Amino acid sequence: MNSAQANNNAPIYHFPWPTWCLIFAGLGAAALGFHSGLGKMFEIWTGGEEYSHAVLVPFIVGFLVWQRKDEFQRTGFDGAWAGFALVCVGVALQIAGRLATLFVVQQYALLIVVYGLVLALVGLRIARRLAMPLLLLLSMVPLPEFLMRSFSTELQLISSQIGVGFMRLFGITVLLQGNVIDLGSYKLEVAAACSGLRYLFPLMTIGLIVAYFFRAPLWQRAFIFLSSILVTILMNSFRIGMIGIMVDRWGGSMAEGFLHDFEGWAVFMASIGVLLLETRLLTLLSGDRRPWREVFSVEPPPRQTRSSARRASPVSVPLVASTAVLALFTLGVTLLPERTPVIPARSAFASFPTELSGPAGTWTGRLRPLEQVYVNALKLDDYVVADYQREGSPIPVNFYVAWYNSQATGESAHSPRSCIPGGGWLIVDLSQKQIDGVQLGGGPLRLNRVLIQNGVQRNLVYYWFQQRGRVITNEYLLKWFLLRDSIVRNRADGALVRLVAPIRAEGTEAETDRELAGFVGAVAPSLGAYIPD
Repeated sequence: MNSAQANNNAPIYHFPWPTWCLIFAGLGAAALGFHSGLGKMFEIWTGGEEYSHAVLVPFIVGFLVWQRKDEFQRTGFDGAWAGFALVCVGVALQIAGRLATLFVVQQYALLIVVYGLVLALVGLRIARRLAMPLLLLLSMVPLPEFLMRSFSTELQLISSQIGVGFMRLFGITVLLQGNVIDLGSYKLEVAAACSGLRYLFPLMTIGLIVAYFFRAPLWQRAFIFLSSILVTILMNSFRIGMIGIMVDRWGGSMAEGFLHDFEGWAVFMASIGVLLLETRLLTLLSGDRRPWREVFSVEPPPRQTRSSARRASPVSVPLVASTAVLALFTLGVTLLPERTPVIPARSAFASFPTELSGPAGTWTGRLRPLEQVYVNALKLDDYVVADYQREGSPIPVNFYVAWYNSQATGESAHSPRSCIPGGGWLIVDLSQKQIDGVQLGGGPLRLNRVLIQNGVQRNLVYYWFQQRGRVITNEYLLKWFLLRDSIVRNRADGALVRLVAPIRAEGTEAETDRELAGFVGAVAPSLGAYIPD
């Protein structure tokens, strides 16, 4: 008897009804116990295009598992205690995420629990063969909001620059200021929706699937997946360039309405075509003459012979333990009340003083409102925007504070480092500076100093994050303290403080530095009533 025949006659293992009950009980308990993070995730899937593909991922994963079910059933299932450990880690993370009301922590905790249940059910041998389908589940979990904003800003700038270069190839005179493309008769803004993120995550998911089915050396499959990032950037830039050309030829209607949306769909479908074309080119360049059906193995599992004996796998003890832990956790979540963050008492910025006195003099200011569209986009709970000027000084200071009652749900201050480039400004220098004689956050005030330039105009920007008695300059450290304080103090409030002043053509950097430092000394004593410790 040869090995193929022996394999065909090997026993086929299946799950008995108690195992199926445990599977559904474990998944049901996870869905109930992790409902807040799961609900927010579903809201993101259905509310935007960046993760609209996520609703299809479970079905794709199901197909990938079904495709190899014969192989798994002949291998046999032996649950691993490592899966129980993963479930416990996921539950612990979920507890931390609930205490901190951080959805992103809860969402990754749910993913870890799913991985743990799979490992507790099938064991290490099969889990290794399920590595790609399990990795694909990662594409369902949205990135943290601050990373999304950072990526979106970078992609906006890159796509704008390449798109403008494409327009200039056709002899179009165009001016680029950040992410605003000025065609003279029409200003085309490369907004967040056009940054390329709407294509990037779906196309990376498709790239991973194409690489999985592509029967080729590992380096070629890795190339297909990684090239999905470059294809997204180039095709999105091509789309921006084409819109600019059509606007120049036929007017602003080419950048609006159905045509604008159709162009996006067409570019995405073309991007998928580029990935498939890459696979064909790689096979031809490597001398592979296999037909297309053999290059891609998208086939159903082989039919099982009647001669194969069917055996019930023993109930996995690690799966029993994992399901019990999830059931107990879900019971506790159901019985305990939802935790709501404490919002400290504070004065509203509507009463912020328009006259500020400090060692360097007196500043008089004028409060001005933000347009509602910006308030909605920034998701502010309170804010102040004012223009101040010291008597006898030619340098005005723009003062802005954004306040959030709770930043735990992704509604947090936008870092100027990611917002500044979008307005056409180039960050020339970024450093930290200590303001002598100013105490804030329990010590001398240390802030971020940014020199920015747009053409011949230069500005100095000072900013810091004032959060629950701390002054923080690092955006990533900000997230750590947010998690810590949400758990320990049940507080997630905080503010961004930003000052901007121009560097005069006839003046110097040092002159503007002195003016900003003097204003900081005047405004710092007033902040405590509006940004409580």
